Amino acid sequence: MKQERRFGRLFGSVFMAMVLSLVLTACGGKAPKDSSEAASKASASIATQTEQSKEEASAKAAQGETLRLAALKGPTSMGLADLFAKADAGTEKLNYRVAGSPDEVVPLLVKKEIDVAAVPSNLAAVLYARTKGQVQVININTLGVLYLVERGDSVKSIADLKGKTIVASGKGATPEYVLRYLLQANGLSDGDVTIEWKSEHAEALAAMTKNPKAVALLPEPFVTSAEAKTPDLHRAVDLTAAWDAAQKKEKTPSALVMGVLVARKEFVAAHPEEIQHLLEAAQASVATVKANPDKAAAIIGRLGIVPAPVAKKAIPHANLVCVTGKEMQEKLEGYLQVLFKQNPKAVGGALPQADFYYLPGSEQ
Repeated sequence: MKQERRFGRLFGSVFMAMVLSLVLTACGGKAPKDSSEAASKASASIATQTEQSKEEASAKAAQGETLRLAALKGPTSMGLADLFAKADAGTEKLNYRVAGSPDEVVPLLVKKEIDVAAVPSNLAAVLYARTKGQVQVININTLGVLYLVERGDSVKSIADLKGKTIVASGKGATPEYVLRYLLQANGLSDGDVTIEWKSEHAEALAAMTKNPKAVALLPEPFVTSAEAKTPDLHRAVDLTAAWDAAQKKEKTPSALVMGVLVARKEFVAAHPEEIQHLLEAAQASVATVKANPDKAAAIIGRLGIVPAPVAKKAIPHANLVCVTGKEMQEKLEGYLQVLFKQNPKAVGGALPQADFYYLPGSEQ
């Protein structure tokens, strides 16, 4: 595995000012005050970087280099652990790296220094908008990882939250939009619950432990870590299951989609066999990780994705999948529509067009 590389200050600062204002991770975060200006500058920077790297990228592609993939620490990479181990052993042809945050991965993709990236689903939509459609999502690799937890046993559904205090981090980000959608879908308004927003998951957990009537909204694998330190912590509601229940009435139900694999459209068009092989390898990797959590946890820990003891217990709750084709489009498209209605900036200002979804065999 190659050592992670640092990037130019100008590109990184300008582009990530836009990303930090738009990408909605489970961690949340504060957006820059002048996010519209940052986004405008970022678009110009992307165009410049793309032109500068076009000749170099074309030369590398002509040499038939191994597919290059970047992934993030956390649940969106856990399902790929077996694939990464095979790459290390030389039985899979893959050049991969594991990064700590999206601001390390995004510039690599835009500058064509990698071909595929595992990123939060809405970040894929943001990239599509800011690169003017030069990326495609090729699979869903992680469904929702958000859970409502409590120290008692009073909450068994979203409807049971009426009159409760919910402590969470991620205001102005995916956790808030998902929570508010589910509250509305279950007939609850802002006046029916009290939401206390914190800056970090640990702060939300601490606040919940001090209030026996409070419920915390936390992501996996933080929930698994919290369970080890708080023995009476109880998983009250799996928001992925709650989303599925809320979507039953829809003609084409969507899913709560946490992570995806996104690829450069240019690479997909030039190397469809490599993309197909990657998807098949990813499918096999997910199956192996879920069937052998002990072995997978050791790999995950070795790669620094998640500590091994936490990974072992988190794997059953991380909703690791490999969903492709039309099913991928249906599940992701509806999810992005929900985010768009909450805040258009969550998906880059506009919903992606049909060519955002990689559907081999169809005209795009």
